[in-house]
Amino acid sequence: MTRIGLNPARHRLSDYRPARVTVCILVHLPHLTGYFQHRLDVVRLSLRSLLRHTDVPYDLLIFDNGSCPEVKAFLGTLRDEGALAFLITAEQNIGKLGALRIIAGAAPGDLIAYADDDTFFYPGWLPAHLRILDTFPRVGMVSGCPERTLFDHGIQSALTWAQNQADATLTYGQQIPESWEQDWAVSLGREPEAFLQRIRELQDIQIVWGAETAYATASHNQFVSPKQVLVETLKGDWTGRLMGGLNELDNSVDDAGYMRLTTPLRTTRLIGNLVGPQINEVAQGLGLSTRGPVRPTRGLRRNAWTARVVRWKPVRWFLQGLYNRLFWTLTGQSGRWIEPAPPKGDPDS
Repeated sequence: MTRIGLNPARHRLSDYRPARVTVCILVHLPHLTGYFQHRLDVVRLSLRSLLRHTDVPYDLLIFDNGSCPEVKAFLGTLRDEGALAFLITAEQNIGKLGALRIIAGAAPGDLIAYADDDTFFYPGWLPAHLRILDTFPRVGMVSGCPERTLFDHGIQSALTWAQNQADATLTYGQQIPESWEQDWAVSLGREPEAFLQRIRELQDIQIVWGAETAYATASHNQFVSPKQVLVETLKGDWTGRLMGGLNELDNSVDDAGYMRLTTPLRTTRLIGNLVGPQINEVAQGLGLSTRGPVRPTRGLRRNAWTARVVRWKPVRWFLQGLYNRLFWTLTGQSGRWIEPAPPKGDPDS
């Protein structure tokens, strides 16, 4: 006999229904030394801000791009506690573009809210993105951190649309506060005053349309995009590049006729490779701890307490044994069950 009984999943339906938005975080920490010495604290803070400040229904997908065992264990704990709907693990670093291609194919939602793992999320960040995406036509990307140096590419579709729209207004100037630009420079490890001198020669471009205002650019570090736009614009040969190629993605979205826009208020921001004094103060002012474990809060699809009980080895051993006995009894072959091996060592391990 090659088969005993029927697969219990046959003729059954899953009660899972994808949310409209799949929030996708790309994590890459190959080790916790040198440049990456403080990066796990950054990832923790990023996820704390995301879990605390996302009040729109969503599924959370994390793509682990070849991280070290400590990070894999951390992400596994989040999965087991019910914070993640999906955890994809790559054996090695396949590059950001490579990861984005897999994310675009795997995310179940109609919208992908992508972010690098050093992104801080402010309260109300996602509704602010969705208002722009749902108001303006043919939007390919919406970001949450205005930054003046981003206006140098991938903006033609937005400009063309605004110029041809009778009730839309293009505004040129310097509306982005210098303090935001200074924060951007610090997070990138640049000398703030030299950076400010450079951007003072540049202009912001805003589009005002009805009650909505948006900057005419976006950032590939963090954005909300229709899934079909990413699937369409990420086509092509696999490059194998670990970094780079993101401006080309921006241009591909623009060349396909989709607008790239940014919220007028700062709804997300870049943390950098360590939690510095300023972002620490911002986090604490919002009631976020920058130390200790990440605790899931909202948007969970299952009870974290129940998950911990079920994965406790004595409970799991008992339930699996009970399942085996019931299976053999219900298939008319009682007495032939296979006892699961009893737990070994520390029952909490």
